[in-house]
Amino acid sequence: HRLLGGGTLWSIARGLARNADEYKLHLSSADLPKRNALDGRGALSLEELLRFCQFFLRICIDQVKFMERLLTPQEILRRIEIYVTEEVAARRLPNGSFEMLREAFYSGSVPRGKAPGITGYEERRARETVARLLDRGLLVAKGPRAPVSLGFPAEILERWLPNLYH
Repeated sequence: HRLLGGGTLWSIARGLARNADEYKLHLSSADLPKRNALDGRGALSLEELLRFCQFFLRICIDQVKFMERLLTPQEILRRIEIYVTEEVAARRLPNGSFEMLREAFYSGSVPRGKAPGITGYEERRARETVARLLDRGLLVAKGPRAPVSLGFPAEILERWLPNLYH
């Protein structure tokens, strides 16, 4: 999804920040002079540079795996469904909301005219459901008649994508 294009890079930076002392140690060690004739061809230690690269790649792989788990479609939809179920029970969202969000998730964008078939409501009630989701920022559109897409308002990010920015 468009939201997370830079998410993995952000996650890697976060992983490095959590390991700042080790990062700094490896980075400064990579600038040490070579220890002996077997430690590379240049003036600096190839062995320490390799250790830095291994550390850096270990952090990258860890964060890519984290993002992969976080962004598994079934997991995102499970978290969205839990959120919507709670919001419907509290009467802050209408029934049919999850079905619209799920369709937007899978399709990328949904023509507004498909809302009755997705929500199971007649046209007026389906339009009201879409309007409520737009008001909450859970759906977004480029114009009043444009197709709707899944929105990620800041107040729900932690629910839908936990630990993304921590």
